[in-house]
Amino acid sequence: MNASTLAEPGRRTDAATTPLPRSPNLHETDPARMRAVLREYFTSTFDRYESLFQTLAVDAAWYEPSITLRHPLIFYYGHTATFFVNKLLLTRMIGERVDPYLESVFAVGVDEMGWDDLNDAHYEWPSVAEVQAYRDKVRALVLRLIAEAPLELPISWDNPWWAIVMGIEHERIHLETSSVLVRQHKLAYVKPHPAWQPCTQTGVAPDNTLVKVAAGSVALGRETGSAVYGWDNEYGHHEAEVPAFEASRHLVSNQEFLAFVEAGGYAQSGYWEEEGNAWREFAKAAHPTFWRRSAEGWQLRLMTGEVPMPWDWPVEVNYHEAKAFCRWKSAHSGQPVRLPTEDEWYRLYAESRHGAPHGETPDANLNLAHWASSCPVNHFAQGEFFDVAGNAWQWTETPTYPFEGFAVHPIYDDFTTPCFDGRHNLMKGGSWIATGNEAEPASRYAFRRHFFQHAGFRYVVSKHLKPAPASHYETDKLLSEYAEFHYGDSYFDVPNFSQALAELAIDAIGDAPKRTALDLGCASGRASFELARHFGRVTGVDFSARFIGQGVALARGDSLRYLLADEGELVEYKSRNLAELGLADTAAKVEFFQGDACNLKPQFTGYDFILAANLIDRLYNPAQFLEAIHERLNTGGVLMITSPYTWLVEHTPRADWLGGFKKDGESYTTLDGLDAILGAHFERLGEPRAVPFVIRETRRKFQHTLSEVTLWRRRA
Repeated sequence: MNASTLAEPGRRTDAATTPLPRSPNLHETDPARMRAVLREYFTSTFDRYESLFQTLAVDAAWYEPSITLRHPLIFYYGHTATFFVNKLLLTRMIGERVDPYLESVFAVGVDEMGWDDLNDAHYEWPSVAEVQAYRDKVRALVLRLIAEAPLELPISWDNPWWAIVMGIEHERIHLETSSVLVRQHKLAYVKPHPAWQPCTQTGVAPDNTLVKVAAGSVALGRETGSAVYGWDNEYGHHEAEVPAFEASRHLVSNQEFLAFVEAGGYAQSGYWEEEGNAWREFAKAAHPTFWRRSAEGWQLRLMTGEVPMPWDWPVEVNYHEAKAFCRWKSAHSGQPVRLPTEDEWYRLYAESRHGAPHGETPDANLNLAHWASSCPVNHFAQGEFFDVAGNAWQWTETPTYPFEGFAVHPIYDDFTTPCFDGRHNLMKGGSWIATGNEAEPASRYAFRRHFFQHAGFRYVVSKHLKPAPASHYETDKLLSEYAEFHYGDSYFDVPNFSQALAELAIDAIGDAPKRTALDLGCASGRASFELARHFGRVTGVDFSARFIGQGVALARGDSLRYLLADEGELVEYKSRNLAELGLADTAAKVEFFQGDACNLKPQFTGYDFILAANLIDRLYNPAQFLEAIHERLNTGGVLMITSPYTWLVEHTPRADWLGGFKKDGESYTTLDGLDAILGAHFERLGEPRAVPFVIRETRRKFQHTLSEVTLWRRRA
């Protein structure tokens, strides 16, 4: 099937022209009503997402990336379906994959992170027909679960059905981000579609005036018992007093921004921060990305076409451009002009709700309720302001950070935590295509400052700019403990575990080739760097982006900073870098990726050595991992498995344990299980040995563990 036949008769396009339903009430008490609501929420989202890809006009549009920082669109067409499968597996609502190969290709979609794989040479992308058939299977699977799976109400954070709602909300996020990629594609690659018609209203842009906002307080953060779905960064608690300020009545229009362009604002480095100047010079930017010069004057690129510039629509820019405009305006007005903070945006939102019935959403260009584009900045009044919510996202001064009490969700640990780096700024208010959770005022989405969404800005005038709470120090207890375990001090004369394993590996390999090594379940990455002392190239793979982030930061030369519990509320600040550990020279030979050891992407193969340290008793299907691992290893290559064999049903279903139980009345150990599975392709090298490790919990509490190490050489 080629791109032109994706919208063939019979495909689900009828629901694609109606507004999407809002996020459902998860405290519904009637199971039948809850199932019906979720069925509509799922099918309307799945249909609308597929209709977006019907705007692609030629096959090349599926396989050529719109921009170098993103995968081609064929990836995103499959990715959102794979997300459902991955999360349903983790909650055990299903017991097996739909298509293991496609799900390995479509698994990770972070894009902008160092551990994601954007090398298209690693993939033979499937055809559109294959991906459509896969999506149809996932659609049927989710609908069957909604209709038949046991349902206990309400649907809360720890309910298995949370995975279904999470999958729907995740696809709604990609509905927006994929629409941006369509907009960034070559014009010849896209075509109009009845479900994606832009606004046609335009006129004279209004003069932007300032409105006073009184001082007030904000109290942010969802309770875990909230009746509406939220992402991890929305939970917890944050309170602040916000001094009085003034804010622009409208979003900055194309007309208002034109003055900055015509004044040579893009050519004057003084208006740009250091990071902004680097982007400006790299991109050779001279005007907003979606503006086009023509013989007839300025044009605006929309999703599927170009139109004469609607000067009264909001300008859409990245953070750097918005920041530079504010500096330029400040220089010319003599006032302290800047972007609002997240807290100030909530004060604006409160002001915009004056007089509105409690609980009702103000009329806005939001939730695909009007057009598939922005509209005039003076169309939707909300109190004394316009577009506090909707029309275009609004950049803020605030880098995203965790609220007090923040916790990751156990089935999606990397939704927000990779963004706690000071490089991702929050956007508020939503755009015309923001739906579901994105359209909620409590949502907290952040992007790299050079990225484009359907985002613009409004400005404030204020002398007060309170910095956002720091997000650099790792405060998560588990990650801090692992940072210390990998890179910190040794305790009770027990050598560093990763270092000890690397030394054992080199002794076992002897004079055999040491070209490439794979560190599976690499966690914070110390073993990857240790192996790189001896191997030409080392790949570290872990399921958790939170752990990978520590290795990535060290590899790029940053220091790893973390807090260790001392006693009670007392903590100890620690910092480590590769140079201190004598590992600085290894960084260039190490790369990190996010991946599932039970379903690795096809390019992870051809290794001389594979390490699986303390991994097998944390896998959902360890036998599947062991039965296929020889395919990743060169003949004669060595596999090292280490584990304390701590089998727990929360990680591995009882039926899938490798050992640690009675079999035919006799004790059956994990080593017996390893021999039984690996014996088909490996010979065991010597006897197992115990290697100790210590994990510090507090100044006076430690875990002392013995990990059994076995080495296996792959036979021809």
